[in-house]
Amino acid sequence: MDLTVNIGHLKLKNPVMTASGTFGYGEEYSEFVDLNMLGAVVVKGISLKPMEGNPPPRICETPCGMLNAIGLQNVGLKRFLKEKLPYLRAFDTKIIVNVLGNTVQEYVKLAKALDEAGVDGIELNVSCPNVKQGGIMFGTDRKALAKLIAKVRQAVSKSVLITKLSPTVSNIPEFARTAEENGSDAITLINTIPGMAIDAETWKPRLSNITGGLSGPAIKPIAIRMVWEASRAVGIPVIGVGGIMNTEDAVEFMLAGATAIEVGTGNFLNPLSTVEIVNGIWTYLDKKGISKVKDIIGGVNGESNSHNLNH
Repeated sequence: MDLTVNIGHLKLKNPVMTASGTFGYGEEYSEFVDLNMLGAVVVKGISLKPMEGNPPPRICETPCGMLNAIGLQNVGLKRFLKEKLPYLRAFDTKIIVNVLGNTVQEYVKLAKALDEAGVDGIELNVSCPNVKQGGIMFGTDRKALAKLIAKVRQAVSKSVLITKLSPTVSNIPEFARTAEENGSDAITLINTIPGMAIDAETWKPRLSNITGGLSGPAIKPIAIRMVWEASRAVGIPVIGVGGIMNTEDAVEFMLAGATAIEVGTGNFLNPLSTVEIVNGIWTYLDKKGISKVKDIIGGVNGESNSHNLNH
């Protein structure tokens, strides 16, 4: 069974990746998950300097999902390169680093340093909804997005460049095309959707930040629709994320047009979900008599996503 897929010039052994911010830096999950089994590990978002994030409470459960307002807490670039990256290098899996900044220059500096350090991929986080400045602007303004991707593209020569688009725009195909036209090798869809929860007893918001990002099964139908729309609009691979808890969810995203998928909230509920999905895809293909996972990409209604590059 051939589970390999291509994201730009990057060949993944299977289409299962981790979603940024839900898997730490990989090491936190390594006692539960054999990282060698994953197509790629996408580490939590990295900024130039360390960030403490928002005060607690920062996570709360909601019907069919959860809200988070972690606030992009991370160790910063210097510590990531010194402490976190060497650990990941011991595994036979691709390393993709999610990056975030408040200015184009910050993104460029981060991307250049990571590219020179030899990471396999860089995922631009342009759509974090719980940050008061920076990300939201790039993700919802096509001119700003175009400029950002073009500048980062110039700074990156070896790593695959992926743009994680914001779901809070009215026309996702347009933003997908903007990413493609300015040099992004792939796009990730979707990030969390802004939401809010209130405690009816205390009359207080359940998050200290008041609003947060909604993830989990509640957003899956929206994510699948956006992946389907984007994959028909561009020739670059689409990475699907949003409420993927099991094999069936992953297959659904691939049928909609996703070349690969990222598991996010699923990691909190079941630390083994990524590995179970890898094995599940193998079993699913075997049962269907399909020898290559690429053959199901964009298969909804008998449509084939064969126009996509690298399939």
